Amino acid sequence: MYRVLYRKWRPATFVDVMGQDHITTTLKNEITSNHLAHAYLFTGSRGTGKTTCAKIFARAVNCLNPVDGNPCCECEICKGIENGSILDVEEIDAASNNSVQNIRELRDMINYKPAAGKFRVYIIDEVHMLSSGAFNALLKTLEEPPAHVIFILATTEVHKLPATILSRCQRFDFNRIDSEVIASRLKYVASEENMNLDADAASLIARLADGALRDALSLLDRCAVEEHITMESVMKIAGVLGNDLLFEISDGVAKGEIEKVLATLADFHEQSKEMNRVCDQLISHFRNIMICKTVSNPARLLTCSKDELLKYMNAAATFSLEDILKTTDNLQSALERMKYSASKRAELEMALIRSMPSMKSVLKRTVEKDVPVIEESVSAPVLSTPAKEEKKETPIVEEKVENIPVKEAPDLEKVPEIKEEKPVQKVMPESTGNIQEGEQPFGAWPDVVAELSSYNRLIAAALKGTEAFIDGNLVLIKCENKEFLDMINQNPNNKADIRKAIQNVTGMTCRLGPYRPQNTEQKTDPLSGFLSNMQSKGILNEISNEDE
Repeated sequence: MYRVLYRKWRPATFVDVMGQDHITTTLKNEITSNHLAHAYLFTGSRGTGKTTCAKIFARAVNCLNPVDGNPCCECEICKGIENGSILDVEEIDAASNNSVQNIRELRDMINYKPAAGKFRVYIIDEVHMLSSGAFNALLKTLEEPPAHVIFILATTEVHKLPATILSRCQRFDFNRIDSEVIASRLKYVASEENMNLDADAASLIARLADGALRDALSLLDRCAVEEHITMESVMKIAGVLGNDLLFEISDGVAKGEIEKVLATLADFHEQSKEMNRVCDQLISHFRNIMICKTVSNPARLLTCSKDELLKYMNAAATFSLEDILKTTDNLQSALERMKYSASKRAELEMALIRSMPSMKSVLKRTVEKDVPVIEESVSAPVLSTPAKEEKKETPIVEEKVENIPVKEAPDLEKVPEIKEEKPVQKVMPESTGNIQEGEQPFGAWPDVVAELSSYNRLIAAALKGTEAFIDGNLVLIKCENKEFLDMINQNPNNKADIRKAIQNVTGMTCRLGPYRPQNTEQKTDPLSGFLSNMQSKGILNEISNEDE
């Protein structure tokens, strides 16, 4: 039966363990000097050799002919433990045996003497999964076990263990294995398995493994179907992007090329690339750019070739440090939101667009063709006196129009002053429709509410589904939620947060106000007269003018 590579090439002695010399040396010295502890704690990230070292240690303490602290792998004890015929070494999965009853059964078992070896060794894997009651049941046994019992606890989340457990164990922290060490091991395994593995492909697998040799061997096993394992084949099988595509995206972000970035993401989507994996790679990519921007000797902190390092240095020159940090933060937030979002692609697209340093100028360029139409529609009603009488605008706009004498309406010298009150139209690409004098729909309002939700969820929830209009640098909010005005009046920071969100999305510094429908005052007098007439006739008993 075929055995996967990470099982076939699991180290049999401490000498074969890669990248954990500080641990293997100590364990060998304890075995040779016969200074053994009763409880050990192995902690570290996945695939770094915790369970492997525990099994080697269990064989070494029971081996009939140990060699410099290593098991001989030839005696009947070593072979019996390896094939499972000797039950003196027992591995327990705490994820599925985490109850108090399981620990009680364990306490009863440890009283039996070893069948063939010198010690009964209990390896409890993922020990952090034990319940609080199970930990309490284990305490006394862990502190004073019988002389023939050794406990080895293994976990990836040591912070979840009670302090009472930690204080009773001899702790060993396993480090992430260096990428160069993993690549070297992969080349050795490939040569033994008659695989044609390129050096750059081995380096890529080592980087993707993120310090876990087991993950690297598993990925190599998947790539073994290829006769010649190249970097391209590894990227295809692992479903990751090449560095060229990552630099293409970062270059598009630096230059504000929205179309280019979105088209690249569309290609990834068509190729069924996982957007969260793409986002994770972009975070690592911008992290490398940040290192090149801030560190004098980035080669010491980056795992890449000299050509890639040069590309990262050039990319760092196109960004400011503030933009790099902003982009990384946006990608981190997008990656978190992807867990609950219906469209992961949209989350990534929005994060990259928000990260563009020249966003304000980009928005300005996208509406350059619409600007003449907007200016014409705004200026035309002012030059025509009948138009002023036909249109009924909000009180703010009417006051501006009434202050202009009718005889001076055709005066062309006043047209530039009115145009200067509308510069915001150049940064409102989403405002559509027939633009007239005064207020107009604020098309970017949904984006403002979305931006606001990142740091003031209460106000964003109150504004969800609302509309807004814009008049010069005044943003009028149409919100029927009565509690919204109370929240604004009671806490000035809420109003500041709204202005901040508008500035982040559009680059505009604005004032805020409530939106009141047009012709409200004109409709008040006829209604008041009608109600008075009805009251005089005795039809209505009470009239409430609270809305006025």
